[in-house]
Amino acid sequence: MRFRYSHTFPISGPNKLPRFKQWAAENLPGIAFSLPPQVPVKSTALTVRLQSIEDRNALTEKLVGASF
Repeated sequence: MRFRYSHTFPISGPNKLPRFKQWAAENLPGIAFSLPPQVPVKSTALTVRLQSIEDRNALTEKLVGASF
């Protein structure tokens, strides 16, 4: 799989990857994404890589008003 598109959004606190994975499973079923192997606790952003521009648009629409 090739993940050519990305989206970076603000997220803070520990366990960013598990929190995003759980949220994505509930809100974005069927969309394939790639996450970095780890994210430092002090980081305030997360970059998600996606396969298509349609997937990126779906992610950005769902992120409006989402809380992590």
